[in-house]
Amino acid sequence: MGTPIPLLADHVSGQSNRPLSQPAHALKWQTAAEQFQANAEDGLTTADAKQRLEEYGRNELGDERGVNLAKILLRQFANAMTLILILAMAVSFGIRSWIEGGVAAAVIFINVAVGSYQEFQAAKTMDSLRSLSSPTANVVRDTQNVSVPTIEVVPGDMVELKTGDTIPADVRLMEAVNLETDEALLTGESLPVRKAAEDVFDADTGPGDRLNVAYSSCTVTKGHATGIVFATGMYTEIGSIAAALRKKDSKIRSVKRGPDGTAKPHRYAQAAALTVTDFVGAFLGVSVGTPLQKKLSRLAVLLFFVAVVCAIIVLGANDFRSRQEVIIYAVATGLSMIPASLVVILTITMAAGTKRMVERHVIVRNLRSLEALGGVTDICSDKTGTLTQGKMVAKKAWIPAKGTCTIGETSQPFNPTEGEISFSEKEPRNMTEHEQVKDSEYSQLLQHAELKDYLRVASLANLAHVHQTENGDWTARGDPTEIAIQVFATRFRGWSRRASTAGDDPGWKMMKMSVIYRDLHSEKLFAFTKGAVERVITSCTYYVAETGAPSTAMTDDYREQILENMESLAKLGLRVLALASREYNVPYDHGVELDRSTVECDLTFRGLIGLYDPPRPESAPSVRECHEAGIEVHMLTGDHPGTARAIAAQVGILPSNMQEFSKDVSDSMVMTASQFDKLSDGEIDALPVLPLVIARCAPTTKVRMIEALHRRKKYCAMTGDGVNDSPSLKRADVGIAMGQAGSDVAKDASDIILTDDNFASILAAIEEGRRTFDNIQKFVLHLLAQNMAQALILLIGLVFKDGENISVFPIAPVEIMWIIMITSSFPDMGLGFERAAPDVMQRPPQDLKRGVFSLEIMTDMVVYGFWIAALCLSNFVLVLYGFGDGQIGYHCNESIGDGCDTIFRARATCFATLTWFSVFLAWEVIDTRRSFFRMQPHSTHPLTQWARDVWRNKFLFCAVLAGFLTIFPVLYIPVINDVVFKHTGITWEWIIVFVASLMFFAGVETYKFGKRAVFMRWEARGSGTVGGQDVEARIFGRYLTDSSFGEKE
Repeated sequence: MGTPIPLLADHVSGQSNRPLSQPAHALKWQTAAEQFQANAEDGLTTADAKQRLEEYGRNELGDERGVNLAKILLRQFANAMTLILILAMAVSFGIRSWIEGGVAAAVIFINVAVGSYQEFQAAKTMDSLRSLSSPTANVVRDTQNVSVPTIEVVPGDMVELKTGDTIPADVRLMEAVNLETDEALLTGESLPVRKAAEDVFDADTGPGDRLNVAYSSCTVTKGHATGIVFATGMYTEIGSIAAALRKKDSKIRSVKRGPDGTAKPHRYAQAAALTVTDFVGAFLGVSVGTPLQKKLSRLAVLLFFVAVVCAIIVLGANDFRSRQEVIIYAVATGLSMIPASLVVILTITMAAGTKRMVERHVIVRNLRSLEALGGVTDICSDKTGTLTQGKMVAKKAWIPAKGTCTIGETSQPFNPTEGEISFSEKEPRNMTEHEQVKDSEYSQLLQHAELKDYLRVASLANLAHVHQTENGDWTARGDPTEIAIQVFATRFRGWSRRASTAGDDPGWKMMKMSVIYRDLHSEKLFAFTKGAVERVITSCTYYVAETGAPSTAMTDDYREQILENMESLAKLGLRVLALASREYNVPYDHGVELDRSTVECDLTFRGLIGLYDPPRPESAPSVRECHEAGIEVHMLTGDHPGTARAIAAQVGILPSNMQEFSKDVSDSMVMTASQFDKLSDGEIDALPVLPLVIARCAPTTKVRMIEALHRRKKYCAMTGDGVNDSPSLKRADVGIAMGQAGSDVAKDASDIILTDDNFASILAAIEEGRRTFDNIQKFVLHLLAQNMAQALILLIGLVFKDGENISVFPIAPVEIMWIIMITSSFPDMGLGFERAAPDVMQRPPQDLKRGVFSLEIMTDMVVYGFWIAALCLSNFVLVLYGFGDGQIGYHCNESIGDGCDTIFRARATCFATLTWFSVFLAWEVIDTRRSFFRMQPHSTHPLTQWARDVWRNKFLFCAVLAGFLTIFPVLYIPVINDVVFKHTGITWEWIIVFVASLMFFAGVETYKFGKRAVFMRWEARGSGTVGGQDVEARIFGRYLTDSSFGEKE
């Protein structure tokens, strides 16, 4: 380990980052582990792994793109908003209107600078999230099995591989059970490659023939394995061909050619036109990004053309004169349509939403799913580890010839020394749930050969590893189900798998498929198996009925008896597996593939084991919250129907009053996969309710469930962790992978990843999705209502004409740019950070077809736009005609001279009113229905709650305060006011502004009051339920029809 790391050019295939005595495939794994100073039992320590990471570097191929600042800068110019500003600047300079042109240039610079900075920060956030969602590896560190990012894997790490994993680095296998890997990426071999850990090969063996090595970036297609990492990063086999993997797709459309390879001239023109269209679409953002980003980019392009039309209207109203004043008015009207910060604020809001989700154990892999989460109507969830804790404990064991063992309560699921064992000679079907049984000693129970046969299957048909560390703690690695069974076997001293197969004098040696072992004392082969009860007992032809008696032929009656015992255990919420074994008399040649059906036949039934996986404490409240949010929860599990039903009832997926439902409804609520899959699509659509629980679920069943939900116009989220779940994760509207138990293939197919595998995190993701959706609606409403108000003021203001019959604008171009870029943009950003509304999870899912632009939002935009425009124009008219002489001088769009003093004061009043309305509207749209003064309906501080609400979002508070105060310098500083902004300081006019502000609040609050009344009436009419109705009754009550009661009876 002391030799220097060679240059990459000197690296030898099969060697480590720092060369070993021979390539890893030419060494026994024990020798390789020695040379790496690796611990094959407990793995590396955290400190050692950190030191090796510094020494060897990160495990990456050096192709991370990171954040591209140049592209971000280009995007600031590549949108319709900035193009309008550039056009306005060019026109202003073209007509020698230097001030307006200079201000437009300054606004462009500020917009690009601020937008670039904010988008750079957002891009860095998303880049860090991508690193969180990158492939992970299961490594053993400090005796614990932990999941670490692949880039942190180091030489000497002990990794565990399972089906679906992407191999994190080049690995020298220590133990391989039925392991096959897909190496097409590396060798081009289309078929999976079978691996053999114990083999050793010559040093010059080619990569495709090194069967004791698993290669980085390849996928495990079958089996399990443990191994030592010997090469990382560019020193792996895939690292040597990394350059070929970085080839970028061409952005130039290919020319369509005929069968003979030739192309006609119009095909070249077609390809050129499509290439230009793609470039323009990407440049303007209408063909790239998430659906919402594309929709808003298209809105920006639409507003660009609307701005052009408005400018033409202004020119037409002034007889298309080429006067500077007329052109400036047209420029001002065009600028009024620009929500300049729209796309940037959208990006910032979505990046902030994804960052908040990480804090709630959710990683968003693409922004599209962030939009989709707010519209989820149904969640299809797995049970084990998601709704339950995923920490199984063996609670019951039934050995036919002996009786039933029961394990007492234990707080340490991996500790085989904790928890008393009790024994009853009764079968589970004859025992009551809380029946008292006598405690027993493990040594007394072991006197019976039938229990030993049972324990032999439990410990050897098992890949889990349970052991005690040097400091006395018990740890376990492997599948939770196998860990629980292995812990049970370990309770009986000397019956763990390691005790039987390891050490100087092992009694057993694994031969194949984890079920064929050789007894090294008798040299006989034995097959051991465990699995679903229904499957195992069909392969059993014998059972042991009494202690010491020979095996008895299996009968259908006894199979029914076994199933009755299984049902009894399942009703307790236990997952039940059957154990069986046989002597394997068929000649076995090492390395020869075996047919599983020839091994798992003529078995002797050894008994049942019942495993308890308790529901997570937060699962039941989370399911209830889903129901309150209008979301139905479906459990799709591989467990027995009885177990699935029991757990589903505990967490609230099934109603507590199942007996009150008609038979057809209750039968539809709980089904097995075989029952569901037998139905045609038409029969599924005719079901009164889609199954809330599907037991013994297969991957194809999940896909059919998604399709059935889609036919009912539902929007569903689906969880998954295995390779076979990939189709359903892709097919679902939101695919959710498990971060801890999930395979890399499942993660790659998903939209979001749960870092804690917890169902409650799905609810948190939906809440954040709804919050983000709401906040986007808020700032879009604020921006567009303001734009509409500005456009109306200028278009209606065309009637105000000077002595030369030229329109005089009520608000100047520089004033418009000030409001758009300074006054409004920061409150919009603050709205993007607003916390969730109190009722965000008490209302139905969002309608994603309509999206952000719902009928309510469009109506609000029109009402607020007209109300603001009406008040601003009223103030302008009051100052000009009500309290002024109504005289409009000459060239009032250019200077204060020639009798324009009154116009400048009226314009200042209109500007002050519009500025304050802009910032006040940001507070009013925090909740689009509730009163600004009563946004928290259950507050204990009704008179001061509004002040607490505005202070809660400090960014928005500061942005509103800044917008409120910055108007004073631009009103009263000489030159800036009359030369740049085309207005002058005001005095008594502030009274009009204050009165208009009160009228603004009164109008908006009156409108909201009317909205609340209308929506309450609609909701009452639509639901027909009492407001205080129980959530369960509201969710499941629709299935309790009169006809249902009749059928039940």
